Amino acid sequence: MTMNPITGNIPALMQEIGAAAKDAAKTLAGAPTEAQNRALTEAANSLRGNAAALLDANAKDMDGGREKGLTASLLDRLALDEKRIEAMAVGLEQIAALEDPVGFVMDRWQRPNGLDISRVRVPLGVIGIIYESRPNVTADAGSLCLKSGNASILRGGSESFHSSTAIFDCMQEGLKLANLPAAAIQMVPTTDRAAVGEMLTMTEYIDVIVPRGGRSLVERVQTEAKVPVFAHLEGICHTYIHADSDPDMARDIVVNAKMRRTSICGATETLLIDKGAAATHLPMILDALTQAGCEIRGDADTRALDDRVGPATDEDWETEYLDAIIAVKQVDGVEDAVRHINEHGSDHTDAIVTDDPETAETFLSGVNSAIAMHNTSTQFADGGEFGMGAEIGISTGKLHARGPVGVDQLTTFKYVVRGTGQTR
Repeated sequence: MTMNPITGNIPALMQEIGAAAKDAAKTLAGAPTEAQNRALTEAANSLRGNAAALLDANAKDMDGGREKGLTASLLDRLALDEKRIEAMAVGLEQIAALEDPVGFVMDRWQRPNGLDISRVRVPLGVIGIIYESRPNVTADAGSLCLKSGNASILRGGSESFHSSTAIFDCMQEGLKLANLPAAAIQMVPTTDRAAVGEMLTMTEYIDVIVPRGGRSLVERVQTEAKVPVFAHLEGICHTYIHADSDPDMARDIVVNAKMRRTSICGATETLLIDKGAAATHLPMILDALTQAGCEIRGDADTRALDDRVGPATDEDWETEYLDAIIAVKQVDGVEDAVRHINEHGSDHTDAIVTDDPETAETFLSGVNSAIAMHNTSTQFADGGEFGMGAEIGISTGKLHARGPVGVDQLTTFKYVVRGTGQTR
């Protein structure tokens, strides 16, 4: 497997990649579903068959990450093991099993003059994905684009270059065995950041950009892109504990939402709890979080309950830790919780734990989140968990795609009008 990033004329390289992607997109738009599915299942087989090579490539990235001083949470994002490789393979098979969204008739009606009008899903065209340390995005993004009839241009981060290249080679093997164009999934073969700048302005070739990474990457994309963007800036997710809730359920949900995997964008970063539930619920929650190795920063009321809680500053309410740290604040009921979330959150994923249906509906309708949850962990903010097979990212925008971006969200539509000779 080729692992060395190339250097040279970056604009010319990106123009070549863009033109090839545009040509491949035309082929994919009319490709049979069976060919797409075969490419995905063969790629899954290739991932399994090349697991040792993937682990060797990942070891190089992990060594490089340690040399660069990456944090434990970033190294966790970067790491591959046999379980994660199998999860990638299963994800490809799940995407292959999804219904083909292209050609789906979303709506159809007839006009009084006899015109038959339908709204039909079609691919977006070429999708550019810019991501950082998670190498599994190579498989997830490439496969979702392929299933939805789109060509993709993948630009992974320098930290994951070896791992992403090894995964990309498996995706290419799938395309080859399915007789689909190799340019249907391309990976930018350089770590030069100039390639990102080129992608952001390639309006002739790229129809949408999806950034997956830290705040600095997403901010750059949103600031510089001339191509439309699906993105979320941060995952400042909240779990709110209402007074009318089961204490054991509340504890279990909070610990899972924070600690199952702290490095994902769906991890809870702030815990809100009713002042009326502090005495009955909060001590056991704080104790469970502490035992799980979580640092807790709280307001004055929370610190008064437990001397292990450090002081929270205003900055903590707007921080995506991506680490074993949580901010805790006591609030005066659901309206106060909603106000705090809409003021300090990032419109990503927010949850309420309550046994009161009316309160739950007040919360679910009141928060501005792309994903609003009731009595469950924010860690379920994931396309795979939503039954989408996988996701290309979480979008917090309010146009077109919102929430997990799966195969349906990677399509647009056109109107097909059938007549019998009508004139106007």
